[in-house]
Formats: sequence, C-alpha cells, structure tokens
Amino acid sequence: MNDIFTYPFDAAEIMKRQRKLKRELLEDGTSRIKKKIAVLGGSTADALRDVLELFLLNYGIEPEFWTSEYGQYRNEALFPSQELLDFSPDIVYIHTTYRNIDNFPALTDTVREAVDAKYDAVCAQFREIWEKLDGTFHCPVIQNNFELPPFRLLGNRDCSDRRGRVNFVNRLNLFFSDYAESHDFLHICDINYVSACYGLDRWHDGTQWYMYKYAFPMQAVPYIAANLAAIVKAIFGKNKKVLALDLDNTLWGGVVGDDGVEGIKIGKDLPNGQVYSEFQEYVKLHKDMGVLLTVCSKNDEENALAGLNHPDSTLRPEDFTVIKANWDNKDENIIKTADMLSLLPESFVFADDNPAERQIVRDRIKGAAVPEMDGAENYIRILDRSRFFEVAGKLTDDDLHRGEMYRANAARAAAQSEIADYGEYLDSLDMTAEIKPFEPLYIARIAQLTNKSNQFNVTTRRCTEGEIANIAHDPSYITLYGRLSDKFGDNGVVSVVFGHISGDELHIDLWLMSCRVLKRDMEFAMLDKLVETAAEKGVKTIFGYYYPTAKNGMVKELFGKFGFEKISEDENKNAVWKLGTDGYTAKNSHIHVNM
Repeated sequence: MNDIFTYPFDAAEIMKRQRKLKRELLEDGTSRIKKKIAVLGGSTADALRDVLELFLLNYGIEPEFWTSEYGQYRNEALFPSQELLDFSPDIVYIHTTYRNIDNFPALTDTVREAVDAKYDAVCAQFREIWEKLDGTFHCPVIQNNFELPPFRLLGNRDCSDRRGRVNFVNRLNLFFSDYAESHDFLHICDINYVSACYGLDRWHDGTQWYMYKYAFPMQAVPYIAANLAAIVKAIFGKNKKVLALDLDNTLWGGVVGDDGVEGIKIGKDLPNGQVYSEFQEYVKLHKDMGVLLTVCSKNDEENALAGLNHPDSTLRPEDFTVIKANWDNKDENIIKTADMLSLLPESFVFADDNPAERQIVRDRIKGAAVPEMDGAENYIRILDRSRFFEVAGKLTDDDLHRGEMYRANAARAAAQSEIADYGEYLDSLDMTAEIKPFEPLYIARIAQLTNKSNQFNVTTRRCTEGEIANIAHDPSYITLYGRLSDKFGDNGVVSVVFGHISGDELHIDLWLMSCRVLKRDMEFAMLDKLVETAAEKGVKTIFGYYYPTAKNGMVKELFGKFGFEKISEDENKNAVWKLGTDGYTAKNSHIHVNM
C-alpha cells in the first residue's frame, strides 16, 4: 500500500500528483481485480472519479468508469442510455449532494402536511431511482446522503422546526439510512459525516460550484474519494481482518517491564491514563464486530499478560486470538501469527507507537497496513478515519463470533500436536457438517465468503447478496453451503459450491472454503454431496474450472485430488477438469454429515 493514501493524508499533494501516482500504482506489480463503476452525477464528478481511481488502485481494485453527463443522475437511472446498459456496471454510484434538493419547505408552509408532502416527494424520487437501478443492473448501489446546509435561516430552531432546512436534511438522511438497512443492495456514502470532519464553512465554499458545478472544493475530493473507496473495497472483500497491537505506550502508557504493572498509565481516574482506556474500549468494539485482535509486542510474555490483567484494563488476554510477546522482530511475529491463523500477512493492520518498528513492518510485509500512530490522543481518530474494517453488509453471527472460532482453531492445533496419526486426529475432533442448498438465513454470509475468500477459491467469482439470492431460487443451479462444527466449537458456514446445469452436465461456477478449516477434509464432504445431488438431477458429467490468481495456488490441483480428469489448460494456466458421476466413490471418512 502506498503511504500517501494512509490517513492523515496530504490532500493537496494527492491532487497535485494524480498522474504520477496512477502510473506508479499501475506499475507496482500488484495483482488487482477489475471492476466497472458507473458514476451518476448530480454535480460535476470528474475530479472525484479520478481520485477515487487512485484509492481503489491502492486497495487492489482496478476500476473502469462510466460517468453520466452533469445533473443526469435521475434520467440515467430511470431511462438508462444504451451506452450505460452496454457498460453493465458492477457498482453504481449516485453522486448527489445538498445542492440536488430542489424542493425545500418554505416558511409559508405553515401546515404540517405541506412540508410532509415535499419530504415524501424527495423520498419517492430516490426510492424510484434505487429500485430501478436494482431491477436493471442487479448490482450494489452506493448513494450519498446529504451534507448539512450552508446556513440556518431559523438559527438553532432550524433543526427542530419542520420547515427548517437542517430538519429537512436530517429527515431525508434518516430515510436513506432506514431504506439501506432493509435493502442489502443499497450502501450509503456518508458525506454528511465527511463534510462535518472537513468543516462546513470550507465545504460550502461556493467558488467551485458557481464556476464549474463542483459541489465542494477540490481539496475535499480526496476525503470523499477515500470514504467512497472504503465502501467499494469492503464490497469486494478487500477489508483487513486482523488488528495486531503493540502494548507499551500503545494499549497503556509506560513500559510494563520497567515500570511494573502498578506503574503503567491506564484508567479513567488518571488524566494520562484515560486516553489509553478509551482506546482499549474502541479496540474492544472491533473485536465485538468480528475483527481479530492479536498482540505483537517486544516484551516478556509474563509482563505482557500482567499488563492485560491490570484491574483497569478493558482488554483481557482472552480478547486476543494470538499473543506474541517476545523479543523477536515484529514482522516475523506477524508472519508467524498469520500462518497460525491461515491468513495472509497483508490482511493485518499493525498499530504501534514506535515509528522505527512501523517502518520495519511496512518495508518487510507488502500489503500490510501500518498507520501512523502519532500521539495516544489521536489513536482512535487515525484508525477510524483509515477505514480498515469498513462494514459493507449485514454483520452475521459468524462475524460476531469470529474470534472464538479462531481461538478454537488454536485448541485444535494443540490437540493435533499430541496425536501422531493425522487420520486419528481428525476422528478425535468429532466433526459434524451441515451441507444443504442455499437458505435465506445464510445468504449474507455466503455472499460475504465469495468476496473474502481468496486462497481456497478455484474461480474467485465475487457475488452480491442479490446475485446469491437469485441463484438460490434458480432451478438450473445446484447450490450447497457447508457448516462445520466439532468438539471445540462451531466454525459457522465455511464452504460454498454452486454450478449451473446444462443438459446432463454440471459446470461449477464457484467452489470456495474458509482457510480456517483447511486440512479437515471438509472439501471431500462437500464433493460427496455435490456428486450425489448432481446424479439425482440426471447429471452425467461435472466440469470444474481453475482460474489462477496471485493467491489461489493452493487449489491448483484440487480437482485432480478429487479424481477429476484435466481436459485442457491454456497458456495462462486456466484449466478445465471433468468427472463422471457414474461409479463415483465417496471420499469423506472423517466427518458426519447432517443432510
């Protein structure tokens, strides 16, 4: 990742160096996914589009844009041009702002019903836009909410009087939020928050609007682009997964090995300890939403645990999936931790107060995020504005219990080390799988897995919740999800397979599995059920496809291991495999499957 895009970034420098930055990003050797983004502008969006491209390239996404004419967002949504239809976007972004509200209440609207009629009209207008886009393109739609107006005609009463513009904007924003909460395809780009952080007086500098129809100043563009890019990268599974934390002067003030537990600064009763308590509370909230927490500290483990057991510490040892407190290099500890969790080191965020340690990790672990943790009073703001863990969809039960699942994995690893025979170890886990066609309860989790799973993923096809729901209801598809539990706990939904039937053939469109259940033979249990289901539907031959990426090399020979025959492979190593269903012999011998 390029440091220039790390918060706090220099907006003026980004704007000045756009062309050079784009060239550097495209030439840095990063493997990127390609996505099409349609921008429907309520104001001029060229500058925002160009800077958004830089942030997305930095996140590993290479975008192709289609941009509407100025002010044509509604027409293009309701009556899309052939050009837009042919473009077939993966995401539609509606770039509207306060300046696109053209029917504010008047002071003469003394009857409540008159104000409500104007509110209802704006809501209906946007609802129509969203539903038309969903019906036409079946892809995620990102909608700006509205920033607060540049003036308060009624002063403080503007927020409470229904005729006030502040009141009107707040009501519209609440409607946008409620609609997005109940419709998975819609995502809100919260420019109301961005504009507040930027400063409303600077935001509403009208010079750019009157001259070029830019709804905000050029220097605000990187802030909106960063906010928007965070949503896009979360939709396409580019979020970070782990927050690796230093201890001394990061989670508490002082050095526990020198000052002793009683000497470290933490606790709300101490002015110089409250800042660390609030940071720990903020970190704990991330654990609660499914971010894995680890310790990466140069310390004696005994001292580290003593610090985490301080009576005023919010974070406890059990909140961390892995604790690496030793005197090894921190980049080495992160790599070892990633290996223990079956994750890539690039999925880590490393938070450390020491600039030298940050630079070493930044230099040695390509793709890991290393924010500038400058001053404990800034820790929360730096991590929050960096949007490493943006939530783009519903938080599933698997998200909320992810830390427990990974801790259970550590217990499984410990159990494995005590048993010499691997088959005996698998039997000792008492594994039970639930393998069934897609169900509404798991649609969000299934879509999430398609966008997050990179290593055990033969085609790396990405799907939205809407696409998964449509596939689930299409009789020409075979769909399967797999849940796996054992004596240590429930791993949740960990595997997904679907394919389309053509005559007596089944073509596998996607096969993935979470890395946290690697080497448990879950893939064999899924294969057995897939072949059984296919045969019941008259399928004679199953075709599997492998499309190589920079990360999925582990499944290059997956179909060969399954007993498929390779029938073709091109110069790019894209391979096609086939398997007959007649005479198939079940391969799972360690997992009890509940049908």
